[in-house]
Order: sequence, then structure tokens, then C-alpha cells
Amino acid sequence: MHSVLPRVAAGLASFLLCFSLQAATPNLVVYTYDSFISDWGPGPKVKAAFEATCNCTLELVGLSDGVAMLNRLKLEGDNSRADLLLGIDTNLTAEARSSGLFYAHELSLQSSALPDPWQDDLFLPYDFGYFAFVYNKEKLASPPTSLRQLVDDSDGPTLLIQDPRTSTPGLGLLLWIKKIYGDKADQAWAQLSPRIVTVSKGWSEAYGLFLKGEADMVLSYTTSPAYHMIAEQDLRFAAARFEEGHYQQIEVAGMVRSSQQKELARRFLAFMISEDFQKIIPTTNWMYPVVGGQAVLPPEFDQLIDPAPALLLDETSVAEQRKNWVEEWLEVMSR
Repeated sequence: MHSVLPRVAAGLASFLLCFSLQAATPNLVVYTYDSFISDWGPGPKVKAAFEATCNCTLELVGLSDGVAMLNRLKLEGDNSRADLLLGIDTNLTAEARSSGLFYAHELSLQSSALPDPWQDDLFLPYDFGYFAFVYNKEKLASPPTSLRQLVDDSDGPTLLIQDPRTSTPGLGLLLWIKKIYGDKADQAWAQLSPRIVTVSKGWSEAYGLFLKGEADMVLSYTTSPAYHMIAEQDLRFAAARFEEGHYQQIEVAGMVRSSQQKELARRFLAFMISEDFQKIIPTTNWMYPVVGGQAVLPPEFDQLIDPAPALLLDETSVAEQRKNWVEEWLEVMSR
């Protein structure tokens, strides 16, 4: 019986050592969107690259989309596990700022590919893009050439879109239509709604349905065809260029105020705007990197449509009016 005790003691010591090592390895929890953490998204490469330098565990928690992500953080408040939020955009930053749930990052973006200099003490951008309707050229020979044509043509293509209450692209379309139609946006939605096949919670669901042939066009990005060209050598897909311009999206990340890992979170944000992170973005998140520009873009990006002019509503107006605009949309869509 006594001979067993040394083995028990050794086993206990080994267990305690492993537990101690695990406890000493910090865990950084990042709320992001589902497509970011997918096998083909940037998440796996970002996780491997950051963990190789941080002596930590990067835990990426996927939610349906940016709006859902912010809603969850607001619901959890100071009890949230999240140390960082990655994947809201500038249409949500004013609301996120007013929540009081974020902490100053104390970093600067010295140079970027963004149209305007970046100045925000709570949020840092990591990529940007432009919303567009994507279609299969073999199935839709004559896509609409403007947003007004898409709306006005009662016999026009069927559509898959995302919900503005849970999805940043869905919110982007809501604002795009508001930017073009102003006070007549509800009339535009009334004309469009009969051809909307599905309103999904997030981008991934809608795009998956599109690839299954459920509708003629899907709300996505001007850069989406690059994925098919590069990853699948498939040239069938294109984004319809609209003469009014395309609504811009700038995706950002921010540190959560209640985080117990603020220094590690700040280190991740610094990594996020480094070349090691930015070079991952074009061929995994299929967006434009905020730093590096053309130097890191594959040649296939030269074949994408020109989204100019870039359309954007100021974040204050969006924060003040978003609830009213969503209610307007809901009222029309429920008729």
C-alpha cells in the first residue's frame, strides 16, 4: 500500500503542474462573426499567427453578424466574457460608443487605405469594402445597372438579403436605400419586397442559399467574386455595378471595458493593424486591408467593379435614426 503513495504523489504533482501552466496562460476572448471563424475565413490563420507570438490562447467566439454581436455585448454588460469585439462597422460605432462598454485602445493608425484619416480612440479598423448585389452571369444575363432600376423593375431579379436588426450587410442595404431615396425609402422597400425571397439573420446563410440557386442575386460585397476566382477558379460570379455608387463598410474592433486582459487585448489590436494580420484579409475575409493597399492585393482584385462613388451616412445620424428606419422597414416588410 505504501508503494502506491509515491505514484499518487507524483501524479498529483504532475496534475498540479499542468493546472498551473494552464492557469498561467492567459485567454483572450474575441466576439466576432461566424464567417470570420469559418475554416475558409481569416480566423484560423489569425489565431495561429497571434498565438505564435503572445504565449496565450486566442478564443474566437462566432455570432451571426455584427449587429447581433453588439446586441449580445449590451445584454451581457460588465458580465461579458468578451475582451474584444471584432466585426462591427462604422454604422454601429456611435451606438457602441454610447453604451459605455468600450475602453480606449491608445493606438494610432498612421497611414491607411481608407478614404479619410482615421481618428477614433475606442475603435480601430481592420478592413473595408462596399456592398453590392452578386449574381451568376450564366443565370442572369442583364443585371440591373442602378439601385433605382433594381427597385423599380417589378419583373426584376429575385433577391436574398439580410436582416438589418442582426446583420451589418442588412443594415448597410437599409442605409444605402435611405441614402438614395431619403424620405421615400419606405416606397422603395414596398416595390422591392415582393422579389425578396428570404431575409436571413446573417451573411453566411444568405450567401449559402444563393449558391444553391434560391434567388437571382444576393446582398454581399463588390469583392465577393474574387473568392470564386481565386479559391475556386470560377469566373461565373460578378457584382452588379450601380451608377449611384455603393455603400461603404469599414469594419472595426474595440476593447471591452470590463476585460481583465486589457494589455493583451491592446497587443491584439496592434497585431491587427500589422502586416502579418493585414495580408491575411484579402483572400480570407475577401475585403480590402486598411494598411498595405495594393501591395497585398492579388491581381484578381483588378477585375472587380469600381464601386465609386463611395456612399456613407455619418455615424451620428445612423445612431439617432436607426431604430426609426428599422421600424419603417419592418412595417413595410410585414404588409
